[in-house]
Amino acid sequence: MDRNDYYGGDSTSLNLNQLWKRFKGDETPPASIGASRDYNVDMVPKFMMANGALVRVLIHTGVTKYLSFKAVDGSYVFNKGKIHKVPSTDMEALKSPLMGLFEKRRAGKFFLYVQDYKENDPSTHKGLDLTKMTSKQLISKYGLDDNTIDFIGHAVALHKDDSYLSEPAIEIVKRMKLYAESVARFQGGSPYIYPLYGLGELPQGFARLSAVYGGTYMLNKPECKVEFDDEGKVRGVTSEGETAKGKKVVCDPSYVPEKVKKVGKVFRAIAIMSHPIPNTAESHSVQIIIPQKQLGRRSDMYVFCCSYSHNVASKGKFIAFVSAQAESDNPEAELKPGIDLLGPVDELFFDTYDRYEPTNDPSSDNCFISTSYDATTHFESTVMDVLSLYTKITGKTVDLSVDLSAASAPEDD
Repeated sequence: MDRNDYYGGDSTSLNLNQLWKRFKGDETPPASIGASRDYNVDMVPKFMMANGALVRVLIHTGVTKYLSFKAVDGSYVFNKGKIHKVPSTDMEALKSPLMGLFEKRRAGKFFLYVQDYKENDPSTHKGLDLTKMTSKQLISKYGLDDNTIDFIGHAVALHKDDSYLSEPAIEIVKRMKLYAESVARFQGGSPYIYPLYGLGELPQGFARLSAVYGGTYMLNKPECKVEFDDEGKVRGVTSEGETAKGKKVVCDPSYVPEKVKKVGKVFRAIAIMSHPIPNTAESHSVQIIIPQKQLGRRSDMYVFCCSYSHNVASKGKFIAFVSAQAESDNPEAELKPGIDLLGPVDELFFDTYDRYEPTNDPSSDNCFISTSYDATTHFESTVMDVLSLYTKITGKTVDLSVDLSAASAPEDD
């Protein structure tokens, strides 16, 4: 049941008319940027790791038969005022302008250690217990400088801030391996894939699949109210005087404001452009991570770009997003460093939304609430939230050791 007239709630993709209605009220989009139906603008822009948990979930559930994917052209990091390609292997590290000659050798050795590391094969551990040492201790063994640590931790291991440095080193190694495996999987320029026609295809794919198994989808149901009985347990959801009864309710935080707490907010800029982002080798789809230190922030800033080549914009048009966890009350000023990387834009919108986490105990009220989307432009943290919800609801853990070759390779240009 959904109060909106479209699938996916906050994570939908809007056409041009819907986008204008949301941000500009009654104004109409200029004809120069193309037809409304050519656009699928994500409200929560995120790429998927080609070898990551979401792809495994999609294959496990069979939703892949309703979706087509395409590899993302580039993965970049912002360092000392410039955009650089993220090296993901020892060979790429040797070529990267991010590091000097001696640093490249040290980084190459570190990448090799990570590549060779196997959790259940102690001979690959080189005498190190990664569950007991921190990421900082592991990295310092290789003598890497702060610059290198910055891009490895944020643009390869995809940590949102520097807190990972004091956590067990096994985590950064697992994340770096996931990145390298994802790059290798489709031999593309990045570890990411993205569905044709935008992320709005994901909830639609699940809606189709749920119908196959007898699920009912109700869109456009205003004022959905979760009902609780005298013991505080869920008993159903009411809309327009009718109640759909159920023993368990799964929802996002907006449906039960009394059972969640605000944990921050996200600022996002949405730009429509007539060119790729400068300095990204003319990439039609790209992620740029700006580590927190580069801007003197407490968390990273993310730039995401996709285009007509993923069927989300009119021919020749590009859509870019700049996202960050809010650290001030001024989205325009805070997002400026990311917006400055885009070059000239045709249209620019600013969006702000609050982030919430559940405060209830689902084992006592049977109400299972997701956590709001974060500012990152990849799905790894979101999928972990979904998998933990699944375990709470069913008491089972999903076995995601699926045959990844079952997913068709992304389409070529």
